[in-house]
Amino acid sequence: MIDRVKFKNTQVSRLGLGTMRLPCTDGKKFESSDAIDFEKASKIVDTAIENGINYFDTAYMYHEGKSENFIGKALKKYPRESFFLADKLPIWMCDTPEDMERVFNDQLEKCGVEYFDFYLLHALDGENYDKCERFKAYEFISRKRDEGKIRNIGFSFHGTTEDLRRIVGEHHWDFAQIQMNYLDWKIQSADEQYRILTDSGIPVIVMEPVRGGKLAMPGKETEELLKNAKPDKSIASWAISFVASYRNVLTILSGMNSLEQLYDNIENLTDFKPFNDDEFEICRQAASLINKQELIGCTGCDYCSDCPQGVKISSMFSVYNRYKSCDISWNEAMAQYKNIDVGYDSCISCGKCKGHCPQSIDIPNLLNGVIKDFFK
Repeated sequence: MIDRVKFKNTQVSRLGLGTMRLPCTDGKKFESSDAIDFEKASKIVDTAIENGINYFDTAYMYHEGKSENFIGKALKKYPRESFFLADKLPIWMCDTPEDMERVFNDQLEKCGVEYFDFYLLHALDGENYDKCERFKAYEFISRKRDEGKIRNIGFSFHGTTEDLRRIVGEHHWDFAQIQMNYLDWKIQSADEQYRILTDSGIPVIVMEPVRGGKLAMPGKETEELLKNAKPDKSIASWAISFVASYRNVLTILSGMNSLEQLYDNIENLTDFKPFNDDEFEICRQAASLINKQELIGCTGCDYCSDCPQGVKISSMFSVYNRYKSCDISWNEAMAQYKNIDVGYDSCISCGKCKGHCPQSIDIPNLLNGVIKDFFK
């Protein structure tokens, strides 16, 4: 059974199931498709519960709005008090303060529940937080907590450390969710974010522990480093173990889209032993090797997928990164690019994607620069 971590007067599984990257029936890329393979995805949920996982995370736009429907149906056969369900308020999808009520009620209905155990203001950075403050979003979710429709309130974060200090300092939070992994520990200041939250007494929920799958396939040189150190462990287990070794981590969200990934994580986080200094050093070396590959920091979350031109942004970034990581040859990269429906040349540099990117990637400039030069 998976390890559990004390939270208030209860126990939360050290591993949580994220529902942004569920298996699909149409062959499309996870969250960019609403065609969830209900049978395969339900088997993942059932197996997770059988092995002690009790934390499930969804959001309003995952799988083009179908993730909430799925997880509500998949969990319906289990007693409500046996699991924790987390959902999020997408403030950028609210045109007026009244929209928050509409979205929240829609989420409860789609999930088929009367309350959320964990509820987050979604993807806060300076701009989104400013809008939350204008709309009094914190007061809104606090009121829902008083009404018994939310048990714990928090936020997910994609801003600067200055933004984080402001958010933490201006309100009381039960928890916070940050992007944390051994690659982003320094390059995206995850170490500082973790320290700010820990010093403030706020438990941390980790998202993107494997960097959208990148740390499961980090490139041949990095894989050799990790395999030489632990031949019997998967490459991805290093990323999961890294974040699990930090004491203020409440649960680790993994978008597991296969039983193989689920079983690997369960094995790794059962009777878990935190990393020692030598293992942390190997992670630092792995991050250094990856940083030399000139990769684009895309995690494949597809928050940019509502491009008005239909440009398949993350697909092109993925092909580029796989080539740079030496996972595929030049000819394979070109063949994969030709199978992408809408390429870089359809970009009109409107900047809509850039505003939605949690990694703050300058997408238009990359499409018209690095990607154009690479694929032309």
